[in-house]
Amino acid sequence: MSRFKAWLSAWIGLAMLAGIGLGLLIPESFRYLGSLTVASVNPVTAVLVWLLIFPTMVQIDYSRLSEVWRSRHWRAGSALTTIVNWLIKPFTMALLAIVFLKYVFSPWFDSDPSGYIAGLILLGVAPCTGMVFVWSRMTKGDAIFTLSQVSLNDVILLFAFAPIAGVLLGIAGIEIPWRTLGLSTLVYVVVPLATGFLFQIHLKARGNAAVEQFDRTSGKLTNAGLLLLVVLLFGFQSLTIVEQPLIIALISVPVIVQALLVFVVTYGAAYVLRLPATVAGPAALIGTSNFFELAVAIAVAVFGIHSDAAIATVVGVLVEVPVMLMLVAFINHTSSKVDQHALALSS
Repeated sequence: MSRFKAWLSAWIGLAMLAGIGLGLLIPESFRYLGSLTVASVNPVTAVLVWLLIFPTMVQIDYSRLSEVWRSRHWRAGSALTTIVNWLIKPFTMALLAIVFLKYVFSPWFDSDPSGYIAGLILLGVAPCTGMVFVWSRMTKGDAIFTLSQVSLNDVILLFAFAPIAGVLLGIAGIEIPWRTLGLSTLVYVVVPLATGFLFQIHLKARGNAAVEQFDRTSGKLTNAGLLLLVVLLFGFQSLTIVEQPLIIALISVPVIVQALLVFVVTYGAAYVLRLPATVAGPAALIGTSNFFELAVAIAVAVFGIHSDAAIATVVGVLVEVPVMLMLVAFINHTSSKVDQHALALSS
C-alpha cells in the first residue's frame, strides 16, 4: 500500500481544510472557476474526474472475467458480492441516508438535506473498482478472484448504474434530470471503459515496461487530481460549511453505518457459505467499499459543482479509508476461524 493511500483520509482532510480556507480567502476565483462551462459541463472538474477514473479502467483485465467460474468458492463469492452490490447496498444506502439526514438529524439542517441524500445514493450505487485491490492484498485475498469480480462489476455498471440511481433518487423525492444522468453515465462510465480497454491493448502491445510506466505516472496524476478536486468542491461550498460545521459529521454517520452493515451481511453470508478467507475477505470488502471517483463525477455532472450532492460524495471518501482499514484488520484477525469453518465442510 503506497504512503499516499495509507494516509488518504489525512490528505483528504487537509485538502478539505485548504479548500475551505481558499474559498473564504479568494471567493472570486472560485466563483469564476465554477462559472466555466462547456456544453453544461465544467471543464476543470471534468478533467480532474477523468484523471481519477480513466487509469482504473485501464488497469482492469477483462480477459480474466471468465475465471470466476473456475471453482465453487469463486462462483459462490462472486454471486454473493454481485447480489450485495446491486440488490442490497444501493437500497440500504438510500434508506439510511433518508432516515438519518431527513428525519434523525433534521433539527441540525437549516435547509433541505435532499442534495446530501442524493450524493449518498450515488455513492451507494457505485461499487468499488480500484481501491479494492489494495484492501484485497492487505488481507491476502485471492488476486484472480478479486480481479474477475471487479471486471464483472464494471460490466454490470454499464447497464445498472443509471436505472438504479434514477429509481432511488425518485423514491427519495429528488427531481431526476434523466438526460443529464444518462449523458453523465455515458461520459464517465461507458467512454472510460471503452477507451481504457483499447488503451490497455495498446500498452500491452508495447510490453510490460510500458504498462508499469503508465501505472506509476497515472497513479501520481490520479492522486493529484483527487486532492485538487476536493479543494475545488470544498472551496465552492466554503461559506456553507463554515456556517454549518456539523454537516460533515452528520453526513458521515449513514456512510459509516452503511459500511458496517454491508460488511456484516456479506462477511457473515460468506461464513455461512463456508468460503475460505481468501475469497470471503475480498467478497466482503468489494461490497463494502465504493467507487467514489464515479460518484463524485456523476454528482458534479448531474447536480452541479456547487451542489450538496458533490460534497456528500467527498465526505464518503474521507470516511471510507479508516473504516476499511478497520475491517481489513478484523478480517486478518478472524481469517483462521473462517478457514477452519470452510474446511469443516470437506471433513
